[in-house]
Amino acid sequence: MARTVAIGIQNFEELRQKKYFYIDKTAFIKEWWEGGDSATLITRPRRFGKTLNMSMVEQFFSVDYANRGDLFEGLSIWEDETYRKLQGTYPVISLSFANVKEKDYQTTRKKICQLLAKLYAEHSFLLDSGLLYKTDRDYFQRISENMDDSDASLALYQLSDFLYRYYGKKVIILLDEYDTPMQEAYVNGFWEEIVGFTRSMFNAAFKTNPWMERAIMTGITRVSKESIFSDLNNLEVVTTTSDKYAVSFGFTEKEVFDALEEYGISQEKEQVKHWYDGFIFGEHKDIYNPWSILNFLDKKSYKTYWANTSSNSLVGKLLREGNRRIKEKFEALICGESIRSDIDEQIVYNQLDGSERSIWSLLLASGYLKVLSYEKYEDIPEGKQPQYELALTNLEVKLMFRNMIRNWFTEAETDYNDFIRAMLEDDLDAMNEYMNRVALRTFSYFDTGNSPSGEEPERFYHGFVLGLIVDLQNRYFITSNQESGFGRYDVVLEPKNSCTDDAIILELKVRNKRREASLEDTVQEALQQIEKKQYAERLIARGIPKEHIRSYGFAFQGKKVLIGE
Repeated sequence: MARTVAIGIQNFEELRQKKYFYIDKTAFIKEWWEGGDSATLITRPRRFGKTLNMSMVEQFFSVDYANRGDLFEGLSIWEDETYRKLQGTYPVISLSFANVKEKDYQTTRKKICQLLAKLYAEHSFLLDSGLLYKTDRDYFQRISENMDDSDASLALYQLSDFLYRYYGKKVIILLDEYDTPMQEAYVNGFWEEIVGFTRSMFNAAFKTNPWMERAIMTGITRVSKESIFSDLNNLEVVTTTSDKYAVSFGFTEKEVFDALEEYGISQEKEQVKHWYDGFIFGEHKDIYNPWSILNFLDKKSYKTYWANTSSNSLVGKLLREGNRRIKEKFEALICGESIRSDIDEQIVYNQLDGSERSIWSLLLASGYLKVLSYEKYEDIPEGKQPQYELALTNLEVKLMFRNMIRNWFTEAETDYNDFIRAMLEDDLDAMNEYMNRVALRTFSYFDTGNSPSGEEPERFYHGFVLGLIVDLQNRYFITSNQESGFGRYDVVLEPKNSCTDDAIILELKVRNKRREASLEDTVQEALQQIEKKQYAERLIARGIPKEHIRSYGFAFQGKKVLIGE
């Protein structure tokens, strides 16, 4: 009989005691312990089992779980006599920043201090141990949500000392989702404050801590060393491009296919692979997101489980506010193509604005992109950075992005749908009416400030093109001109069924006030560009009759749009 699939349980003890579905990842304990690294940072996308593995590590080593070998019986770690003796023999400090998602610095700081105060409350027995000096007890009592920065920065360091005195053994420190406050700080504008607050805490806990045996931190991103880990030269960093612990987080294809067999749905292997496969860690391909697989096993239906589990506000912000090249490349990804970029796995949040490399690096670390191929340093000229070929991870991710783009237009959804209908029916007056309404209602999503020439709509019409792709992909093959140049954008919609749909050519231009007296002039410039590029001739060569090819010029100025043909 198939085991019960329990959704959302991240406590190892509960999964094991209730005999819920679980894939054995205890080999990670042995690999990590024998690696000997002092402090390890492991980055993986969200919902990849980081929290469950941290719970597993805590319950294996912690003295609070001494004589709880029953939790590990039947698992790979328990086959080794050495590790049976190791179970339950270390003091462990475990905390998580997963829920530190506040919108301002003061509330974020308070939340972190509350977590530290809770740790001290759980170890209040130390106050009665007779091992603490008066100054230690005074410090212990000062730990609260309102403590000052100096006390907060030393909280993990001092607790390590106290536990070492009590147990006579150095501590293991586990910090889960360390970078959640960092991402929120970037999105909400208090990056510098949170960096200043956490840097000294991390340094004291993980670098200058003589009472620490080992430590693990997990997160989605590797925040730049200069930002957070400037003094942590003892930190072993394991990212998604590393081979280390590659199969410890996420499910391998064999594990997924074995699970499908257990639940009697092995006939779904190819479709499950199409939807949820695609993650690559180091040299290990065909890694699956556990959250999606568990939900599929439970519900037996295909949905965007992983992509919809949390806010994608940071990703949306970067794509909406990205420059022309970023949007062009993202459109290529949405259309199933790959892109090329160099990658920097040290995410510098305060450099994300406009940094193409940083954005693709963040999307890769977050699991939205996968590496198809990459250049090796020995194969490229000295001083050059290797190029990575990147693509959207799988169908689930693609659908998530399509839904995200569609949501940008939600406020103007009725007018937007009317515009699409008017365009398909070649109703120019209605196209102008509805497009101007859409622009008025959605412009704020894409307007991130005036360009040097004051022609701010560039980012809006890129967003418009993304929205267009989302709604018409099923009926049209969509291609766009990849040439550079400010204020110009070409889109060609080639019908999948030329018997029922016309081909449509769009040229989008921002009015140049120095060259064009009015929006009407800009429209004519756009139409002339279509002629110059000979898009109609290319479509005719593909078998589409000239009378079934329509061309439109779009002119943008501020929140005004004029369309002509």
